[in-house]
Order: sequence, then C-alpha cells, then structure tokens
Amino acid sequence: MAQETTYRSAAAAHRTETAGWRDGALLAARLLLGSIFVQSGFGKLTNLGGFAAGLEGMGVPLPYVAGTVGALIEFFAGVALVLGAWTWLAALLLILFTAAATAIAHRFWEYPPEQQMIQSIMFMKNLAIIGGFLAVLAAGPGRYGVDGWRGRA
Repeated sequence: MAQETTYRSAAAAHRTETAGWRDGALLAARLLLGSIFVQSGFGKLTNLGGFAAGLEGMGVPLPYVAGTVGALIEFFAGVALVLGAWTWLAALLLILFTAAATAIAHRFWEYPPEQQMIQSIMFMKNLAIIGGFLAVLAAGPGRYGVDGWRGRA
C-alpha cells in the first residue's frame, strides 16, 4: 500500500511539473491548427460568390448555401479554436468541415495523372489536420485560453 501511495504521489508531482509545458503545447497546437482556418475562412467570406461558384463547378448541391455555411464554420470555429473557446465544439466542427472539404475537393483518384500527386498530398494533409483536431479533443484546450480561464480545461 505504501509503495502504491508513493507511486501516486510521484505521478501527481510529474503532472504538476509538466502542466506548464502541456498547456503551452496545447496553445501552440490550437494556434497552428486554427490559424489556417481563420485565414481561409475569411477569404471565403469575403468572396462568397467565387467560393460558391467553385462549389457549383464541383457538383455541390445548393452551392451558395453550402458555401455560406462552410465559410462561417471555417472562420468562426477557427477563431474559437485559436482562442480556446468552446474548444471541443470548434474541433468537432472543424473535423466535419475538413472531412467534407476533403471529400469534395481532394478526390485525387478522379484527377488527371499529372494532378494526382498534389491532390493526394492535399488529401493526406487534411487527414493529418483531422488527427490534430482529434488530439485537441482528447487532451482538451489547456489552461491558456477562454475554456481554461473559465475552468473548462
């Protein structure tokens, strides 16, 4: 029993010592993951007509509605992730957005041979980004963000 108590004390001390590093890493992850969605979502919001036309060209039904909803999710969920606000919801919405964008725009097997390599890279990049969001979902937002300050980290 004494050895188990010692082990628990050592584990608690290790968590305390690494908490700052963990929270800093989660902040960096949120900033790096979220920033691309803020930038890209803003670009889509400021050119909804062009974005909708591109979706229409890819056969997306109701392209203006889909484009508006997609751009709003991309931008605002990106901002929420960066701020660490409603982090679980932001990560979940961005997983769904990224999966949909990948399914719509990066079907590399349908492209001409000279474009398949770049589309395959884009496809795999999006899967890696989804992996990052899953890690944020599992680890939480960390202390350095709105959720952390509100005690939801």
